Amino acid sequence: MARPCRALLTRRDAGGKHGRLQPETAVDTALRLSCYIRTLNEARLVATVVRAARQVADEVIVVDSGSTDDTVALAEAQGARVIRNPWPGNGFQKRVGEEAARHDWLLDLDADEVVSRELADSIRALFRSEGPGGTVYALDLCLQPPGMEVWRDVFNVPRAKLYDRRAHRMPEHKVWDQLPGVSPKAVPCLDGALVHHAYRDLGHMVEKMNRGSTARARETRLRPIWELWLRIWFGFPVYFSRQFFVKGAWRKGLYGAALCGVLSLSRWLRDAKQVEMHRARRRG
Repeated sequence: MARPCRALLTRRDAGGKHGRLQPETAVDTALRLSCYIRTLNEARLVATVVRAARQVADEVIVVDSGSTDDTVALAEAQGARVIRNPWPGNGFQKRVGEEAARHDWLLDLDADEVVSRELADSIRALFRSEGPGGTVYALDLCLQPPGMEVWRDVFNVPRAKLYDRRAHRMPEHKVWDQLPGVSPKAVPCLDGALVHHAYRDLGHMVEKMNRGSTARARETRLRPIWELWLRIWFGFPVYFSRQFFVKGAWRKGLYGAALCGVLSLSRWLRDAKQVEMHRARRRG
């Protein structure tokens, strides 16, 4: 049920030849658990995400910030309650989901994160015994590259996504949206994977990383120009080596190297965009 944080993903999680999830659709109404999901034009996966969340959540809340595709209709068709709220920033939007929930125990999902069957079993077991013994639990976020099996041993990270709002709240912040003061590696981690369909292809991933680097450059501390100078010249190989060698992406061959390149570019772009901010300040 719960264990120290480490990757654990079985063939049951993968759910098929290429590792695509086939979630259950039954709602377990015995669990006093609310799930909230932030959306903006997420028609690609929102129905699957809501349907999988309803394996364990008594209610699923979609906080939509102005979708122009079929996101809202698809979510409602799967039983989600949709709240429309203009985008105030990452942490602020999660606060909207927290406030709207009926229950104190919350499951925080992004619109590309699918609860696997084994993870659903672990959550049910946690609530059906004597109830949760802690106030926050981590889930294994495991990458699902397009057209490939779920990566069990690379780019899987624990995330504190199951929590009691009476003890923890999301930060009121435009960029940061993880529970403050909580280390996911220091809290119990539930068995089973939260399958992360992070991108359609590498081009889509580059678009997401570009947007993210812009937000982080603007909303985080502006580094001194000398530090940025060092990062611009020497940062990229350091970022790449950390992903490729230390985190083990070399085991995924050329595609793993390509993915590390995109992730490293995102980190490097944040530095480069802060250089632009310094130049803008000098111009007045």
